[in-house]
Amino acid sequence: MLLEFRREHSAATATITVQQSGAEGMPITKDVVKFGTFVVTSQVFHLTRLSFAIVNLKPLLPGHVLVSPRRIVPRFNDLSAAEVQDLFLTVQRVSRMVERVFSATSLNIAIQDGVDAGQSVPHVHAHIIPRKKLDLEHKGGTDAIYEMMESEDAHLGKQMQQKEEATQAELVKNDERGRFPAVDNDSRKPRSDKDMQIEAEWLAGEMAKDGQA
Repeated sequence: MLLEFRREHSAATATITVQQSGAEGMPITKDVVKFGTFVVTSQVFHLTRLSFAIVNLKPLLPGHVLVSPRRIVPRFNDLSAAEVQDLFLTVQRVSRMVERVFSATSLNIAIQDGVDAGQSVPHVHAHIIPRKKLDLEHKGGTDAIYEMMESEDAHLGKQMQQKEEATQAELVKNDERGRFPAVDNDSRKPRSDKDMQIEAEWLAGEMAKDGQA
């Protein structure tokens, strides 16, 4: 589902380069932001000097987002004290926003610290997942989220790699056939760049409403 938004004007901080509000198709920052080896600039909706927040390629539930340090390190213990402080302050600020925007009553906040804990991209990241009463009743109840986080649906590294490969294949096919790519209507498939950027711009506006732009 595409979300309409109005980006409210707010002063850019010294650490964020924000595009003019209303500039369609433009990410909120000119900086290249990487999640592991993957460029995620168009998915970014919040940036600080040390951290960033992005919308998810294949969210487990509506509003499922990620917060990471800007420096690419695989383990939580690799972070400096300043990075830890900024990461958790960003998690708190983003959590407040997504709980309000997605009308949640609770949140799952999780860090899979290392491969054996389920980490699929070697870059520290916190999952923030808005929750509501009985939201996973059809999957066995509240705790089903933990199985979902360890499933193929939550394998971020594989999803992003497949997305990059699919994008390249689609570009080649379209170049050969001279036509535009088909629209993906399956909500459980990884989302398009356009869908994620629309959500990122919308959530950036919601962060601005909280005074956190």
